[in-house]
Parts: sequence; C-alpha cells; structure tokens
Amino acid sequence: MTSHLTLVALANAAIPAELNTAFIEHAKVLGIRIAKQGAEHSHSKYFTARWTCSQTLMPEARTVMRDIAAAHDTDLAFLSSGFKANEVRVLAMDMDSTLINIECIDEIADFTGKKAAVSEITEATMRGEIKDFKESLRRRVALLSGVSADVLDSVYKERLRPNPGATQLLAEANTRGLYTLLVSGGFTFFTEKLQQELGFKQTQANTLEIVHGKLTGKVIGDIVDGAAKNAYLEQACAHLKCYKKNAITMGDGSNDLPMMQGSGISIAYKAKPIVKEKADAAFDRVGLDAALLLIA
Repeated sequence: MTSHLTLVALANAAIPAELNTAFIEHAKVLGIRIAKQGAEHSHSKYFTARWTCSQTLMPEARTVMRDIAAAHDTDLAFLSSGFKANEVRVLAMDMDSTLINIECIDEIADFTGKKAAVSEITEATMRGEIKDFKESLRRRVALLSGVSADVLDSVYKERLRPNPGATQLLAEANTRGLYTLLVSGGFTFFTEKLQQELGFKQTQANTLEIVHGKLTGKVIGDIVDGAAKNAYLEQACAHLKCYKKNAITMGDGSNDLPMMQGSGISIAYKAKPIVKEKADAAFDRVGLDAALLLIA
C-alpha cells in the first residue's frame, strides 16, 4: 500500500486561501498530488486545515512546504499514514525553552554576572555544535560555584513562566488520561515545582549539589542527557505496555532528538533548525496546546 502524508496547518488567525493554491503549485513542481480535506476548522484559539499528500516527502521538500506555510503566517505538521491519534498514551516534554520561557541555568548565572559565558555554551549545545551534553552541563554548572541557593527560588518566582498554551495542554492531557512526563537536562528544583503546578505524572532532571546554602558547582548523580531522556520515555511506555509510537514528544534542542525520533508525533517548539528539520511538527506561532489538535 502506498504511504501518504496528512499535512496539518495551524494558525492563530484564519488560514488564507492562497496557502492552498501555493501548496498545489509546489506539489506540481515535486511531481506529487495534494488535495485539501474539506473546510478549514476554527477552534477556541486556533484555525486548522488539512491536506492529503500522495506520498512521503524528503526533508528538503518538508522544509520548503514549511517555508510556504510560514509566508502565510501558518505552522505546519506532517502526520504519517500509520499515525493513530486515538492510540496516543504519553506526552513527553522538555522543560527549558519548551515548557517554559527560559533556560534556567542561564538565568541562575545572570545573578552572578556570568550569563554570557554560560549562555554561549548553552546555545552551542542546543544547536548541536557541542556533542557531549554531559560535559557541556558540567562546564556550565562549574561556573555557578558559590552561588546562593536562594537564587533558584528567585529565578522561579521572578523569571520562569510557562510558555503559551502550556497550562491548557497539561490540563487537557491529564483529563484525557495521558501519562505526562517532563524530562529535562535542567534541574530538579524547577521540575519538581512545575510538577506540582501543572500536574505532571513524572519528572526527571539533574540535581544541583548544595552545601551550606550555596551551589558547589557540581551535579549529584547521573546526568540527564538526550539518551537518558529517551530512556525515561521508553521506560514510561513499557510501564504502560505501549510503544514509542504511542507518544507525543516536544522539544527545542538537539538533546531532545533521541526521544523525538520514532515517536508518534514529534513537535519542535520555537526550536533550533536541526530540530525543526527532523520534527513532524514545528510550532513557531501557535501555542503548546495546539498539539491537542493533532490528536483530536
């Protein structure tokens, strides 16, 4: 049987008719067929439209289709023919810059005047230029040595905010009975507070060592990197007696790619180019809760 794709456009305003024309014209260039599925739908916050594509697309073609959608102020998702929305059991998310608006380690460093040095390493790591996340994290945490532990609470209260749609996404996911998992290369101080606030079933992150009320510049125990994120997701799926294809994954950096690879839907949220290229959906305009429209 020939595999096909469903293209889902998601926007904050009505999707212009010109997008349909642009898709059809580009499909001709690619030598494939694309057909719109019925009328556009409006939801409480978003607008969606769907197309059936006669075959899967190469990464370069997907990038061009996304660029066409972006020119019409629209985000785009590609759903494979094997994806079954009603079989989704797990929602697994990254924390920093995905669930929340900041990179916590950068903001902690800002209180010590070292944000630029830490941010430089963070950015290079998320772009995939520094391959060893564990070494990257150790280098950044070492720069925090001597910082008062009170700074963590200040960052949480003054700077950390859930990204648009985060609260709605978690509330609906929990209502639907999805297993909600927060897996982070960040820190347990923040993931545990977000678990209480948003209702995650499970959180995994790194533990900062604190002695006499100050950070020592070290992490306690094994570091949660990309491989560990994937392992925690696979363990959750095994616990639920389901497969990775029954999970939605969301992230923004290269260390999210292992857990995103092979999941039912992978969503890149305001992500680095390397992540957007490989993800099934790229959200640059709509909020996190637009993910619910992909599993409606």
